[in-house]
Amino acid sequence: MLGRIYRKMDMRIVTILLVAYLLDCVDRLNIGFAQKNISEHLGMNSSDYGMAAGIFFIGYVLFEIPSNLMLPRVGARRTFARIMVLWGATSACMGLLHDKNMFYFLRFMLGMFEAGFAPACMFYLGLWYPPSRLATVLSVQQTASPLAGVMAGPLSGWLISSMDHVGGVDGWRWMFMLEGLPSIIMGVVVFFVLPDRPEDARWLDDRERMVLKRDSAPAPTAVYYASFRAVLRSPVIYVLSSAYFCLICGIYTVNFWLPNIIRNAGVQSELQTGLFSAIPYAVCTVAIIIWARRSDRTGERRLHSTLPAAFGALALFITAFVGGSLFLSLVVVSIAISLIFSAYIIFWTVPCEMLKGPGAVGGFALVNSIGLMGGFCSPIIIGHLTTWTGSLAAGLVCMGLIVATGSLLLFLSVPRGPARQHKPITAVAA
Repeated sequence: MLGRIYRKMDMRIVTILLVAYLLDCVDRLNIGFAQKNISEHLGMNSSDYGMAAGIFFIGYVLFEIPSNLMLPRVGARRTFARIMVLWGATSACMGLLHDKNMFYFLRFMLGMFEAGFAPACMFYLGLWYPPSRLATVLSVQQTASPLAGVMAGPLSGWLISSMDHVGGVDGWRWMFMLEGLPSIIMGVVVFFVLPDRPEDARWLDDRERMVLKRDSAPAPTAVYYASFRAVLRSPVIYVLSSAYFCLICGIYTVNFWLPNIIRNAGVQSELQTGLFSAIPYAVCTVAIIIWARRSDRTGERRLHSTLPAAFGALALFITAFVGGSLFLSLVVVSIAISLIFSAYIIFWTVPCEMLKGPGAVGGFALVNSIGLMGGFCSPIIIGHLTTWTGSLAAGLVCMGLIVATGSLLLFLSVPRGPARQHKPITAVAA
C-alpha cells in the first residue's frame, strides 16, 4: 500500500514540481545563449554581462526570506502560482530590451519574482516524503536543472537562428518571449491542481493519509526550530550556507559560461553551440539520480556530498587548460557539472532532514539566500577576470578553488555516518 501511495505522490507532486522547476531553469539559462547577441545590440563587454547575470541574485536574495516566511500563511499552491506567473511575464519582457540599464532592471526583477521557489520546493517535499526517500525524490525533481540545460541549448539556439527577423524582430528577442510564456501557463495549472498539504489531497483517502503520516517520522538528526529567530542563532546554518555558496559558484560557472567555453573551442554556429551545450547536462541528469539513490540506500550524506565537490573542483580547474579542444572541454565540463551537481543534491537532503518546526521554512530560505550569492559573485568575478586577462582560464581556476573550499566545509558540517547513528531530535526554542 505504501508503494502505491508514493507512486501517486510521485505522479501528482514530483512531476508537477519537476516541470515547474524545468521552466524556471530554462528562464535562467537562456541568457547564456543570448549573450553574444545581447552584447552586440546593447554594446556590452564581459564585465557588463557578468553584472547582468549576477544581479538576478540580488533581487532573489533580498526577497527570498520574506517570500518563504509568507508560505505557511498563504499556502504552497498560491506561493508557487504567484512566483511562476510573475517570473514568466518578466522573462518574456526580456525580449523588449533596448539598453543596458533595462537589462539590469529586468534581471533584478526576475530574481525578485523567482525568490523563494527552490527552498519552497524543498520544504514542500519534506512535508510529503520521509528522510529515507528524500535524496532520490530531490534528485528526480532537481533533474529539472540539467534537463533544462539539455533543452535550453538546442531550443534557444534554434529559436535565435530560425526566428531571426520574423516580423522584423531579432531571434534572441523571440527566444525570451516564447520561453517565458509556458511559465505563465504552468503557474495557472499549479494553482488549480497542487494541494497545500497531504491533508488537502483529495486523491488520498483517510487510511492512506494515516499510513503516510506514520511513515514520515522526522530524521534522527532533526532539530525542531520553534521560530525563525531560533534559526538565526544556529551556527550550523551559516556553515551549511557557506558550503552551499561554494557549490552554487561552481554550478553557475557552467550555467552562464558553458556557451563561451564551447565558442572558445572553435564552434561559431548558435545552433551547434546549443546542441553541444546539451551534452554535459545530459550526462549530469543520469549521474545525479544514480548518486542520490546510492546515498539513500546507504543512508550516508557526508562523503556523498564531500567527495563529488572535491573532484568536481578538480575538473573545473582542469577545464581552464583544455580550452583549445572541443572534445576535451566537453568531457571535463561534463565531469565537473555532474560531480558538483551531485554534491548539490545530497547537500539539500541535510537541511531537509535537520530543519523541522515552524522556523524550518525560514531556515531553508536563509541557507538558500546566503548560498545563492554565489550566483551573483561567480559571473561577476569571471566577467572581470575575463575582461582583464582576455581568457576564461583565470576565472575557471578561481571557481575551482572556491568549490574545493565548499568540499571542506561540507566535510566539517554534514553529520558523519548513516542517519540512524546520528544524535536524536533536538528542540531549539524561540
